[in-house]
Amino acid sequence: MAEYADEVVIPYDRDLGPVLFNYYGIDTAQRVSEQSPRDVLEIAAGTGIVTRHLRNLLPKDAHLTAVDISDSMMDLARTKFLSNEQIIFQNADATALPFKDDVFDAVICQFGIMFFNQQLAFQEVYRVLRRGGRYLFRVWDSEKYNPFASLSFEVLKQFFPSDTPRFLFEPVSCHQIDPIKEKLINIGFDNIEISVQRHSYDIFDVTAFARALVFSPVIFEIRDRGGADSEDIVKALAEAFKKEYGSNPMRYPMQTILFDCDM
Repeated sequence: MAEYADEVVIPYDRDLGPVLFNYYGIDTAQRVSEQSPRDVLEIAAGTGIVTRHLRNLLPKDAHLTAVDISDSMMDLARTKFLSNEQIIFQNADATALPFKDDVFDAVICQFGIMFFNQQLAFQEVYRVLRRGGRYLFRVWDSEKYNPFASLSFEVLKQFFPSDTPRFLFEPVSCHQIDPIKEKLINIGFDNIEISVQRHSYDIFDVTAFARALVFSPVIFEIRDRGGADSEDIVKALAEAFKKEYGSNPMRYPMQTILFDCDM
């Protein structure tokens, strides 16, 4: 578990977090805090990037619960908070939440629903939300708009042409809006607002960004296949990013889809 944390979780938080997650985390926290909810649940909280912004912006007396299925992610997230900050960290499965019915005013999930059964997860959110509660979640748009998936795949294909690692396509697998919307409606969610949000970020250390992508769970696919040095892949990916988007800084584009629902 410690090795997993060193190799994947730390680069994820340190080098991917500021680029891919922080801007949208601030936006999510601002939207939620506007209604001053009393009891808030964050699902798939990861290393606490959104959690930190939620705690900063929510009322001081609001109760915040953050859950994730990964022990390593939760361990790192806990280090970002003081013991008196009114926050509970808990390991939990998004498809079987360990909470009673009707206990939260708001539920948030940023870039998580692509990793578990949506139908079960949406049903669980509906169950634990109070009447009049709010469910806000965000997904990545397709690989067309998010080169962390598309460009990484093209580089990995150079090293593994017949069996290219595909993990980074999983985060961009939930970009079709209508199927998600229909599931939400059928479960009972109302007033579903959907918006597409573009953003760009100036990356000065492109190699660190490329290394964090390679040392995501992709690294396990690379090792399983063998025959390629991970640092050679990092170097090739960094060069591909620079060629496509420049350097010093690299102007990196991304695009997400936000779902904002009421009970």
